Amino acid sequence: MCGINGILRLRESAPAISRTELIRTRDYMYLRGPDDTGEWVLESGEIGFGHLRLAIIDLSPAGAQPMSWENGRYWITFNGEIYNYAELRAELIRDGAPLKTHSDTEVILALYARQGTAMFPRLRGMYAFAIWDTHTHRLLLARDPYGIKPLYYSSDGDYLRFASQVKALEVSGAISREPDPAGVAGFLLWGSVPEPFTIRHAVRAVPAGHYVLVECGKIGAPCAHYDWRAPVANRYANVQEALQDTVQAHLVADVPVAIFLSAGLDSTLLTALACRTLPTPPQTFSLGFTSFLGKPWDELPLAAEVAKTLGTHHIEQRVSPTDLPDLWSHTLAAMDQPSVDGFNVFVISQFAQSAGLKVVLSGLGGDELFGSYSSFHDVPRWTKWSSIARRIPGLHAVWSQLAQIARPTQPKLAGLLRYGGDIAGAYYLRRGVFLPEELPALIGSDMAHAGLATYDPIARMLALTNGPGTQTDGCSAWEHVHQLESGQYMRNQLLRDADWASMAHSLELRVPLVDVRLREYLCQTGFEPARHQGKAALVQQVAPELPTQLFTRRKSGFMFPVMEWLDPSVPRDPPRWGMDSRRLALRVLGEFVDIQR
Repeated sequence: MCGINGILRLRESAPAISRTELIRTRDYMYLRGPDDTGEWVLESGEIGFGHLRLAIIDLSPAGAQPMSWENGRYWITFNGEIYNYAELRAELIRDGAPLKTHSDTEVILALYARQGTAMFPRLRGMYAFAIWDTHTHRLLLARDPYGIKPLYYSSDGDYLRFASQVKALEVSGAISREPDPAGVAGFLLWGSVPEPFTIRHAVRAVPAGHYVLVECGKIGAPCAHYDWRAPVANRYANVQEALQDTVQAHLVADVPVAIFLSAGLDSTLLTALACRTLPTPPQTFSLGFTSFLGKPWDELPLAAEVAKTLGTHHIEQRVSPTDLPDLWSHTLAAMDQPSVDGFNVFVISQFAQSAGLKVVLSGLGGDELFGSYSSFHDVPRWTKWSSIARRIPGLHAVWSQLAQIARPTQPKLAGLLRYGGDIAGAYYLRRGVFLPEELPALIGSDMAHAGLATYDPIARMLALTNGPGTQTDGCSAWEHVHQLESGQYMRNQLLRDADWASMAHSLELRVPLVDVRLREYLCQTGFEPARHQGKAALVQQVAPELPTQLFTRRKSGFMFPVMEWLDPSVPRDPPRWGMDSRRLALRVLGEFVDIQR
């Protein structure tokens, strides 16, 4: 896991790239890779790469980056992990490739030299990288299918700049901090900035599962390198084999791999499967809060019981507001783009790093994969109800009056008849923070109208369920919600927050349940047995050794009392996370953008 950046001169008339700027941008991301630093600049001054290393695979100096191949023809700066690199490396050696290291970085270079962009289906892992070909003067920027690892780029016509963080591009001194109306609007609509937009007008994200080619001074449109609709061969005999395989793949490392263990089904399943794979049980880590002590949503007691049952080396930490007096300022400093989430990962990563951990597995992605969010039931039900209600004469007028009365506690109720008639709209109501019609009062009419003219949340959700790159033929409402939760909430919020929040503490966070091979298998089985029997039945089938009370506990998620800590005068027992998200969104946005209403 690393931080990467680079500068490419697009016009011959432009001066040589600035090594000082290259290093300044790189060093801003120091915590992403404190084990080593590197930079490479072509003698002509046409291009340069920067790299920060968090050494996980091939810890020797041979794994350092930027790395070259074929006597300096190809250069790479790479962030991520390729979990099947050993398998690919053995294949390359059999084909006569002169591999000199045991790193996954060199495997990417050797594959690209032989297969070009056709190599992408071969890569299993999380990645963002740039490759330069000195013969063709072509730059390739690429991200993994799910977008687990970030990559941002910007161009002023003379240069193209890229980096792992938006803020790193800002400190280059060459990028405007002018806000992007679409990014601002998107953030208020969802609580995270939807890609490819960012909070800055000058910066775009390489979309998940895409690559961008730059040659002859021209930046190509993003091209998809993974087809979510393509038929695939069945690799596994059953779901247990598929799950065991993804856990085993994500344990590949030359350093110990620990697990974030909560009282939830996803992390406990990962822990049970890891215990079967490793020669000795892994280290597990749990975080709890003093304000949750003795309450139903306190996860520490059951997590400790799971750890005892499985025999892991367990560490737990219970924190209070006094333990983190500068939590808000530290979190915002690390937050790369505004988000109403990520505080939980930031805090648990801080304590995990202080406990000596360097790589951890997380259960992120299990709710999207196994359909265990309430949205899988709520969204189809809302769609059906709204479709019927919209046909009742006079209901709109009555509903508007009721919604106005309920607005203080149910602010999105007014949008149910307007947006809830299809899966895309109902999902937006379920996951959204503010309604489009609320934005002018929050950010001013000009910015709101400009943002919504570029970013239409309903159209984007329709594209996720009906556009290229999705499975559409015969899709059920369940599958559509799965596509939306994976392509919107998980991609733009959970994965992005997991990246900045963990890397702020030099911690690599891996997500075995966000795995292309696993999803391909589950697609073939109709996402069974979890789809109809429930996730608890699936986990109990795969890992019967887990404590029985795990399967009767009410789902809570890894909750974090951020608004309680920011505003302790307001009682929140039980916590009301949805009501707090609107206040939190406005507070976070103010740290990134100066809004003139």
